[in-house]
Amino acid sequence: MTTLALAARDSATMLRRQLRHTTRDLSTTLLLLAVPIVFLLLFVYVLGGTLGDGLGGGSGGRAAYVNYVVPGILLITIAGAVQGTSISVALDMTGGIMARFRTMAIARVSVLTGHVLASVLQTLCQLVVVLGVALLVGFRPDATALRWLAVAGLLTATTFALVWLAVAMGLAAKTVETASNLPTLLTLLPLFGSGFVPTDSMPVGLRWFAEYQPFTPIMETLRGLLLGSPIGADGGVALGWCAVIALAGYGWAKRLYNRDRTR
Repeated sequence: MTTLALAARDSATMLRRQLRHTTRDLSTTLLLLAVPIVFLLLFVYVLGGTLGDGLGGGSGGRAAYVNYVVPGILLITIAGAVQGTSISVALDMTGGIMARFRTMAIARVSVLTGHVLASVLQTLCQLVVVLGVALLVGFRPDATALRWLAVAGLLTATTFALVWLAVAMGLAAKTVETASNLPTLLTLLPLFGSGFVPTDSMPVGLRWFAEYQPFTPIMETLRGLLLGSPIGADGGVALGWCAVIALAGYGWAKRLYNRDRTR
């Protein structure tokens, strides 16, 4: 077999390992899934009437707000899911299994690839569930089939990028508790962007941060695709941020994995 074929075979083995771990720890998956659903229900049913009126100039209401807030909820779903990735990687590091893998005749890349692929699949499944709940509470997208395909592609690209960043965080963490806390910032970023209120309603300093942080163009692109409105330059900026985060996360994770041989 060629080197590429061996790497693919070993990566598939590691993927199966991670998927089995997921099925044996459903409580963590359900907890991470519950967070965005609770946020969705809270903002739609408790705050949606008032915030929606602000969106529609006094006539938007809850129906307008649920359409506005869903992209932010989707980003929170991804950010919460990759927190589980960071924890899983840290468990492997602190438990010594990573050291054992390094001594085995397997492709080195397959160990991290298994974590990444399993997390991407798990996160996409969670996104489907959250979208289903959003539809139940009144979300009514106007996207065409082509725009839905673009939504799926952007969500996958965002997930892939944040998963690599979470893998690096898990490798960098000294304890599982630290690995659990490091990705928390990712969950907060949609709150400090355009996820829940338009950025033009914010104070000047916060507005500047909200407009230029990575999650805002991603949420604006998703909002435009889902609601059938123009996305302008946000689409290119969103993909650019995904590429930067993915490359930075991959480079950081690779350096840590190749260097750290003591844990």
